[in-house]
Order: sequence, then structure tokens, then C-alpha cells
Amino acid sequence: MAEAERVICASAELEEAGTGVRFEVTRHGAVEPAFVVRYGGLPRAYLNRCAHVPTELDWQPGEFFDMTKTLLICSMHGAQYYPENGRCYLGPCRNGGLVPLQVVERDGNIILQE
Repeated sequence: MAEAERVICASAELEEAGTGVRFEVTRHGAVEPAFVVRYGGLPRAYLNRCAHVPTELDWQPGEFFDMTKTLLICSMHGAQYYPENGRCYLGPCRNGGLVPLQVVERDGNIILQE
């Protein structure tokens, strides 16, 4: 692994549209919550912060998907996001989106590329 990479979790911990894994990243000198889920067969990672109100999305730890398992949803006010790109689908964050983080899947692990 390169110096700017770190393992978030084992690949097996992420089921398609299932429970996500929470972790932290340091951005601009501040530690921020983040998460990774699997959608469309790929790991997708974002800062755990709604685009409308800076609150964490998950309604229970690691639970980011709506009931249909097709959209990420904010627990605070129901804003919905496409899991494949983090763009807002519905809600007050219209034309906004989640802040993406670069992850890769390699050697049985989900790896954050910082």
C-alpha cells in the first residue's frame, strides 16, 4: 500500500446495499465522520454529513439506505442521495450532494486513498 492509503475494513463486511462501515478522516486539520457502503458492486465512500444540514446521515449506526435499498437517506429530514455518486435526489439539498471520498477494493480490503 502507498503511504497515503489505509484499510477501512475487509471487503466481506460490505454487503450490497447493506449496513455501511463508519470511519473517520482528517480534512483541513479537522477529524470528520465518514462512511462506506457497497452499491452496484462497488464500494462508495462519503463524508457522513448531509448536504443540507451538517448532521450525520445514518438513522442507526451504519444504516444509510432507505427502505427500498436504492437511495441513501438523511435521518434528520429525509434528504435522499444516489449512492453511486452522492448527488441529491430529493429534499432541500437539491442540486447539492455528499462529499465523495476515494476508495478502492484490493486484496480483500476496502482501502481509503487519502
